[in-house]
Amino acid sequence: MRAGDSMSEKVKLIYGSHEYSYPVVTGTENEKGVDISSLRKDSGFVTMDYGYLNTGSTKSSITFIDGEKGILRYRGYNIEDLAEKASFPETAWLLIYGELPTDEQLTAFRRLLTENALVHENLQSFFRAMPPSAHPMGILCSIMNAIGLFTPRFYDDENKADAFGLMVASLISKIRTVAAFAYKASIGEPFVYPDAEKSYCANFLNMMFSSKARNYEVDPLLVKALNALLIVHADHEQNCSTSTVRMVGSSHANLYASICAGICALWGPLHGGANQAALETLLQIQQSGIPLRDVMERAKDKKDSFKLSGFGHRVYKSYDPRAKVLKNLMQELFNHSHFSDPLLDIAFELEQLALSDEYFKERNLYPNVDFYSGILYRAMGIPANMLTVMFAIGRLPGWIAHWKEMHDDPSSKINRPRQIYTGPAERAWIPLNNR
Repeated sequence: MRAGDSMSEKVKLIYGSHEYSYPVVTGTENEKGVDISSLRKDSGFVTMDYGYLNTGSTKSSITFIDGEKGILRYRGYNIEDLAEKASFPETAWLLIYGELPTDEQLTAFRRLLTENALVHENLQSFFRAMPPSAHPMGILCSIMNAIGLFTPRFYDDENKADAFGLMVASLISKIRTVAAFAYKASIGEPFVYPDAEKSYCANFLNMMFSSKARNYEVDPLLVKALNALLIVHADHEQNCSTSTVRMVGSSHANLYASICAGICALWGPLHGGANQAALETLLQIQQSGIPLRDVMERAKDKKDSFKLSGFGHRVYKSYDPRAKVLKNLMQELFNHSHFSDPLLDIAFELEQLALSDEYFKERNLYPNVDFYSGILYRAMGIPANMLTVMFAIGRLPGWIAHWKEMHDDPSSKINRPRQIYTGPAERAWIPLNNR
């Protein structure tokens, strides 16, 4: 029996004298779910699941997570192997098309990324029209949506293989250009155009930090770190932003609109903004000079408003595998280069304290991906308000993969959650002069 097919197992729901039976659905890794698609039709009931924390909205072959064991795989490949051995373009191809690219496919994809790195010259006025105080995520969302306006043919041809492939390469290439231009606009510097001779990650760093007054030397270790950072953020199953992309796309909204919705969802401090919060927490600890054992006690005190960001995760009940990847990268970067950062010592000591603290262990509060990513980005010179933008660059292939998977599925339906109404019962109309 194929993964995802209904098994002979059934789950029974008993209400009063009525009994209803629903099939068990089993995934590749033996995850089990109950298919209650016909529940409302059968019984008139809907399920209540605030925040969809226990609701499977779809079957997907893209990403597998086992939060108890600390496992994350893209299309069956462990995140540790991909972060160490793959390039970000390879990983993007894997997520979107289902298999690692051949040498020929990867060469062609990289060529498309190079050829589509530029944004339309008329879009420069968009950047300059934005107020200097505009948040980079707001700029990113606005410009990424505007890019679609300059290529309207994709709205009609996005389901054709050649057009879709070109659109995918264009989006993945242009998002780094838009991000770099947004940064340059915020600091009042001229834009640095993409360099066809540089790799995806090296190109981005060059656009960010090179200028007429400064010839930026791209450090290979930083390129390696950025490549891994983008890979570990590339997908994470049905998270808030990915679910948003799928929900918007379920109405057959075009890919640009769906991606912009994902960017807006990612912007929230409880989602993509968590990496900025973690970095700012470390900075707060450093600047205050509070002993780290006191920091731990404050974090455990429910009456204290202090929050130790970067620990714990909704999914992972053991060490976040992405955090392991980034911690190893950080050690390599700081051990073999001129980089130094006092936040690194604070982070390492906080982790050791947490791993030996019963309160943290009982609650599965291990370092998550956000705990170390901010320090790595800081080593590159990327400011705190750009961290969520970096998250969006990495997550884009995952969003595209889920949008494609949903559109390729003939059984896909427009998303339409139910609710339990708790407002007033029917009331008689009251004329204005009697209210």
